[in-house]
Amino acid sequence: MVSKITSEIKVSVTAEYDNFNSYPSENRFVFKYHIEIQNLGTETVKLLRRKWMIYDLGFGFTEVEGVGVIGLTPVLASGETFTYFSNVILKSGVGNMEGSYQFESDSKENFAVEIPKFNLVSEVLSN
Repeated sequence: MVSKITSEIKVSVTAEYDNFNSYPSENRFVFKYHIEIQNLGTETVKLLRRKWMIYDLGFGFTEVEGVGVIGLTPVLASGETFTYFSNVILKSGVGNMEGSYQFESDSKENFAVEIPKFNLVSEVLSN
């Protein structure tokens, strides 16, 4: 697990290779990642947007942006935690991801929160 605190928001990430849905012979390596977002501050905050930089060894970077996460724009009061999981597909089986969330506070201030970089290495290639 990797974690990072930015502007009193803690983001923790755990990634795992999804052997069941991967097809290495077709250059399809699937990874699940679990995210935990914890509001360590005193103000209630709302997650508005996400931005990911996905690196796939030999294939370069892909940028992904969008509203919320998994179709939601969660609101976190002081001390609350929101968790979700998603997945990403790499062609090479080796890469990494990092990014940021855009939040809005109760006082209507927008601020960015870093998502720490985490590695993606398939079991097929790590043996």
